[in-house]
Amino acid sequence: MEREFPKNVKQIGNVCDEPKIYVEDYVDTYLNQLRERAQSEPVGAVLTGEILKMDGVDVVYVAGALKLHDIGVEGTEITISDEAWRQMKEEKKRFFSGQDLVGWCLIGEGQPGVLIKGIQKVHGRFFKKNNTVFMWRDAALEEEELYANKFKELMQIGGHYIFYEKNPSMQNYMINMRKKIGVTPSEVVEDRAAKDFRSAVKEKREYKEHRQNARFAYAVSVALVLVVLVIGVSTINNYDKMESVQDSLETLSQSVTRPQAKETRVEEVKQETSSERPEKNDVEIKEEAVEAKEEAGEEKEETQADEGEKKEQDADTPDLQSRSEAGYYIVQKGDTLDKISIKVYGSRGRVDDICRMNGLSDGNLIIIGQKLLLP
Repeated sequence: MEREFPKNVKQIGNVCDEPKIYVEDYVDTYLNQLRERAQSEPVGAVLTGEILKMDGVDVVYVAGALKLHDIGVEGTEITISDEAWRQMKEEKKRFFSGQDLVGWCLIGEGQPGVLIKGIQKVHGRFFKKNNTVFMWRDAALEEEELYANKFKELMQIGGHYIFYEKNPSMQNYMINMRKKIGVTPSEVVEDRAAKDFRSAVKEKREYKEHRQNARFAYAVSVALVLVVLVIGVSTINNYDKMESVQDSLETLSQSVTRPQAKETRVEEVKQETSSERPEKNDVEIKEEAVEAKEEAGEEKEETQADEGEKKEQDADTPDLQSRSEAGYYIVQKGDTLDKISIKVYGSRGRVDDICRMNGLSDGNLIIIGQKLLLP
């Protein structure tokens, strides 16, 4: 099946240059996690995906990222040991066997200017293919620079896209590497692009609802003005009728400002009625006793039904427990983050941790079959 341009994207910077670079959301989230590890020393990662031409445009899709376990930076020199490269190859075969090497990323402090010669040397050795990319990320600031190998030189690209789709390969790699890189839920860096995108969706929804409410209020106001004008014109020469109209408007105003008056009166009537109610005779007392017994029988049947449901839930517990120990949970039909937190941890208290682990800010933006990382 021929690949199509992603529809669910977030633009970062100026994307007029070629090749067009698309970075998957989980890859961007993982690189942000590595940024936390680069405060003390530079961290490198190899990028996987595919390089192709679509509608006459050069495109690079980055769908995976593999941490380089041994990368050295000294002065202007950058070194990648043979053992680190071999280990990366094994992990690529295990998690991203169907993808190609499309570039690499280096995370450090400041700007890459002093390292440009070392960067070009590494790129020329391992990533000779045209349009392969190099990504620099500042460890302290949320800033990044992208370069593409064009005409045998690294040329800076103005911007790129973050795209959102199912990425089980990257999820599985992140689950496997989470303990190795020492990431805990409190250390997970929420994806900036995903957060902005989901916030924009939420704001758009709220704006739409506000606009609909405003239209309704405007229509009601216009109708009230028309009613007042019609009544005023028809009664302009009749003082008695004008007084009647004034009384009607005052009544309408009171009904709007004091909507609870009727409810209060109903409660008073109930209290008066209950106080005037005659005492119960022996026949009524016997009838209430029979009703109480019947209600007790119904409560007993409901208790037995609850025990049956509890047994069915206990039968499903082993499968849920095995998935929790594996470090992920697969979204089922009808799930929300509250329900998932209760299923896995027994309370709603871990919803925020699940959100931060998966770069989520809105629990409604999960889909059936999605694999969520568990804190």
